[in-house]
Amino acid sequence: MARHFLACATEQFPPAELLQQAVAGERAGFDGVCCSDHYQPWWEPGQSCQAWVWLGAAANATERVPIGTAVTAPVDRYHPGLVAQMGATLEAMAPGRAFLGLGSGESLNESPLGMDWPSPRGQLERLEEALEIIDRLLAGERLDYRGRHFRTKRAYLHTRPRRRPPLYVSAFHPEAARLAGRLGDGLWTLADPERAPALIDAYRAGAEDAGRPPGEILLHVGFSWARDDELAFSAAQHWRATVPPEFFVDDWHDPVDMQRHAQATVSDEQYRRSAIIGSRPEEHAERVREIERLGATIVVLMNLSAAAPLEALRVYGERVLPALRG
Repeated sequence: MARHFLACATEQFPPAELLQQAVAGERAGFDGVCCSDHYQPWWEPGQSCQAWVWLGAAANATERVPIGTAVTAPVDRYHPGLVAQMGATLEAMAPGRAFLGLGSGESLNESPLGMDWPSPRGQLERLEEALEIIDRLLAGERLDYRGRHFRTKRAYLHTRPRRRPPLYVSAFHPEAARLAGRLGDGLWTLADPERAPALIDAYRAGAEDAGRPPGEILLHVGFSWARDDELAFSAAQHWRATVPPEFFVDDWHDPVDMQRHAQATVSDEQYRRSAIIGSRPEEHAERVREIERLGATIVVLMNLSAAAPLEALRVYGERVLPALRG
């Protein structure tokens, strides 16, 4: 049976409200809680709290659920050694619960702090080096590392928990999915029925090449619930800025330009297909079942329900999750 994680949207809600959602999500029966890790939102005006500060509060406010990022990019804002330290600290504070969602990032979050956005090949190279550094530090190595993009000098995690947090690697292209299979403990990608199957196959092939069993398959989707369909749509329609695939690999870093481009190029129908939007819990449950049938072991459900975020979580707890677990 698939598990269901709640993703808290740092781009849309202030941190105190997100903390309420994390607690409500655990009470509703979600199997995990995570948050996006952004320096900027996809649009303006929006929100953008610091994910790792928030995760410490969320770990303390919740009791049982796994908790981590969806996802962190150890490429420029964060040196991989710091990401390993943050993940180890989160696990030390919430034993048995931490995980690291890791990816190559977007220009939206890295370029504002001065990074010259690399080519897709450069993005993949950075991610591969970062995964190696994080894994070796979490394993307890005192690390001298000289890569093409990162260096360490006798780096060591002095606070290292007994349990190594799993590394779930985000991928939007087959090469990244194969890298996730070789170096990660799971694949994290969008719940796109046209693209996800090929990425899952590439992930499993990468794991097989490395002589490793495949891990979790995390398929990510947003949901917006409200008491009527149009309110559910209008309250979350600005999230269409996450639909253009070029935003994830090309040098797009102005939220105003990105929203303008998305509004001009992404139709209402395209956006409705990319998320779970509506007022009927049974339709939400059926859409999640479709994602499970793609091969998800974990469905990551990001709460976009700006009209009624806490009520949406109550509806999921009372109607949607019980239907899925039938």
